[in-house]
Amino acid sequence: MNDESKVGESLYAAREPIFPRRVSGKFRNLKWWLMGFTLGIYYLLPWVRWDRGPNLPDQAVLLDMGARRFFFFWIEIWPHEFYFIAGLLIMAGLGLFLFTSALGRVWCGYACPQTVWTDLFILVERWVEGDRNARIRLLKAKWDFRKWRLRLTKWALWLLIGLATGGAWVFYFADAPTLAKELIAGEANFIAYGFIISLTVTTFIFGGFLREQICIYMCPWPRIQAAMMDEETLVVGYREWRGEPRGKGKKREGEAPLGDCIDCMACVNVCPTGIDIRDGQQLECITCALCIDACDDVMTKIGKPRGLIDYLAVSDIEHEKAGGTARSTWKHVFRFRTMLYTSLWLAVGVGLLAALVLRTDIGLSVSPVRNPTFILMSDGSVRNSYDIRIRNMKAVDVIFDVSVEAPETVDVRLEGIEGIGVFARADESTKARLYLTAPADSDLAASDSTIVRIWIKNEETGSSIYTDTVFNGRTDIHD
Repeated sequence: MNDESKVGESLYAAREPIFPRRVSGKFRNLKWWLMGFTLGIYYLLPWVRWDRGPNLPDQAVLLDMGARRFFFFWIEIWPHEFYFIAGLLIMAGLGLFLFTSALGRVWCGYACPQTVWTDLFILVERWVEGDRNARIRLLKAKWDFRKWRLRLTKWALWLLIGLATGGAWVFYFADAPTLAKELIAGEANFIAYGFIISLTVTTFIFGGFLREQICIYMCPWPRIQAAMMDEETLVVGYREWRGEPRGKGKKREGEAPLGDCIDCMACVNVCPTGIDIRDGQQLECITCALCIDACDDVMTKIGKPRGLIDYLAVSDIEHEKAGGTARSTWKHVFRFRTMLYTSLWLAVGVGLLAALVLRTDIGLSVSPVRNPTFILMSDGSVRNSYDIRIRNMKAVDVIFDVSVEAPETVDVRLEGIEGIGVFARADESTKARLYLTAPADSDLAASDSTIVRIWIKNEETGSSIYTDTVFNGRTDIHD
């Protein structure tokens, strides 16, 4: 083709609609169970109640942006404890590396939200329009009353799923029953409506129309996963040395015996990304293993051994071609790389668990007032001011006594408070202004800066914590 003939030619091919055929088998059943489990958690978890006492929310899982708190059943994460969230994200990343190293894109095929919602949308599509052949005929049919009825019914159900998806998301950020009433009454914050609309639209488009395009073109993981895989990784593959040459019927005279593959296209027809696994490993394969179920069903019907398409490791290919048998699945899964990822994952998990168990239910932060760094009183004494923040992470109100540990005696006062006790409400942070005054003739007043220790103590329980800070004096006081 010459250059002139290419003028005006599009560089991008139009999307070919994919209509996966219904299939049954152990991997399809596993996907159904995982879809039900993950969607059940997502949609129902905001409605689970958990009694934390009279001063705390009773929603089991709640990301309270107003109070800047994350509640997860009996665990409460404060803003200064963000390292717990960071640790969980690290564990999620290591877990993804682990599963990819052992079983390829198993996350993509079974638990990725795009896969789960696409499966749900295809289930609705199949229920409304029929299986693969019926949907293909409907695509080619003219836009008559029946086609409009089926299409509108399907799209309406998709929109309901998208609406439920967006609604469930915002319920994680506010009390679910209260927010639901406000949404219905039109009294909810416009941000909630905005999130619901955006998630409804994206779920509708991603799960209903883009589908495999998200996995192939928009998701970066297919291009990253190669670094996590090696010749021991189990991936869905085709035993071409057993299946080729493919064909139906009996071999012709003078030709090589036919393989087990009868070229029925069952593996292609059930693939959600529309690839032919017999062409070898491809970026588009999400390792959902539906082609295994389809091929095993055909092999059973024609009296051939199952496993023509199966989970295979590259290291076993040559061994099987030579007449050997594949190594045990567990030998592929438990090897140095996967054990390393597992060890790192467990180390982070144990560290987070230890931090959770050892953390205290009170917190103290002290910030010296810098302008001015000190005040020279009329009697020659030196006063420093501090802003203190006390975090009472208990479910009851507490009075904390404030004391100071310093080289010399200092006067301790709290602004606007009689005595040295700070009242801290349950599950809240309380601010107070603290004044420390050193006598004029003390070394503390004459020193440029001295480390002092500020303590708070719960007199009822005896629990106490401290924070070190600096007391600033004037060096020319004795000049």
